[in-house]
Amino acid sequence: MNVRLAGRRLVDNHFHALTHRNYRYFWFGQCISLIGTWMQNIGQAWLVLTLTGSPFLLGLIGAVQFLPVTCLSLFAGVVIDKFPKKNILIVTQSVSMCLALTMAALVFTDTIRYGHVVVLALLLGLTNTFDMPTRQSFNIEIVGKDDLMNAIALNSTTFNLARILGPSIGAVMMALLGTGWCFLLNGLSFIAVIYGLTRIKAIPYVREKKKDVGIFKEIKDGIMYIAGDKLLSQTLLLVAVVGTLAYNFGVLIPVFTKDVLHMEEQTYGILMSCLGAGSFAGALTMSFLSKKGPRRKLILISSLALSVFLILIGLTRLPLFTGLFLAITGVSTILFATNSNSTLQMHAKDEYRARVMSIYSLVFAGSTPVGNLLAGYAADHWGANGGFMLCGGLSLILCLGIILVFRKRPEPVPAGEPASKTKTA
Repeated sequence: MNVRLAGRRLVDNHFHALTHRNYRYFWFGQCISLIGTWMQNIGQAWLVLTLTGSPFLLGLIGAVQFLPVTCLSLFAGVVIDKFPKKNILIVTQSVSMCLALTMAALVFTDTIRYGHVVVLALLLGLTNTFDMPTRQSFNIEIVGKDDLMNAIALNSTTFNLARILGPSIGAVMMALLGTGWCFLLNGLSFIAVIYGLTRIKAIPYVREKKKDVGIFKEIKDGIMYIAGDKLLSQTLLLVAVVGTLAYNFGVLIPVFTKDVLHMEEQTYGILMSCLGAGSFAGALTMSFLSKKGPRRKLILISSLALSVFLILIGLTRLPLFTGLFLAITGVSTILFATNSNSTLQMHAKDEYRARVMSIYSLVFAGSTPVGNLLAGYAADHWGANGGFMLCGGLSLILCLGIILVFRKRPEPVPAGEPASKTKTA
């Protein structure tokens, strides 16, 4: 009885989003599906390196996968608000399941070629263009504003626990049974999240359709709204820099494992799990702190810390220090991502939220093609250690620049207020 009471207090105090029935269905489905996603991520990276032996071609896969996000995110944000988000997610998750099972079939029949991986990565990227901003803006419909940050932190906890378990399980699967099992288990894992979505009963927010307002006008309105808001614009610029330069682990870590540490897939899985362990710790910390709301200072500090530790990873040659620095990097990534995501969703007006989150997806995930190509090119020419140092150094310089510029930028003056009341950050 005392254990049950203690459990209820823990949930009420630190994981309050789980008190919402709809969110529990969504969260438990994600717990299973995301493990499969991370198994596929490391399986795909190792498969491409095995097929081609080229870090640049591995980076190209990442670029292709996120190219649709880059090109179509602005349009996706306008479309998403016009349909129930639950229905969109059922479609996108079903398509992702079919793509994973197709990849598994090609690997098991030994007919997989690099071109197949490119095409399937492109189709997955197209699916994710609509899936990512929909998931982001769906949270508020199933938990409300009061528990939004807690839900985002719990999502990050799940994502990063999967980042620990997925690569570990995937590495064992690849070593014992072959890469195809990573794709097969990922495909089957989508059943859990699709079932959870069918059980959710939420009142959807569908924006009223405006007559004679074209899609380009709606995109322009969203961009102008963000540009006129200091907090939104600074946060999104930092997300753009970090998303482009700091999140190239999928390209650099496998190459670093092979070429710098001279290790095999088991070490690769362990290093990815170290990154996940640090991220999990950061997400769990944010779950406990979520009642205090997002913190702008944490966004600024974590963007700089993340950049510094990327440089340190590039300087190390020992697996132990590589794993340690990746774990600390993981903590920084979650402090940055959780606070940025929460800030954008809670600060944006309801009618602009999906458009703001579609631009968030654009600058965070849509910038990945540029980052992956840069990281792949750097790894090809200067080694994976050079890639880490280049990405970390550029990220540090640009984040510092953005922070300094916005310190001098005045806050917008509300209508009717004298200019003398304007404050600087």
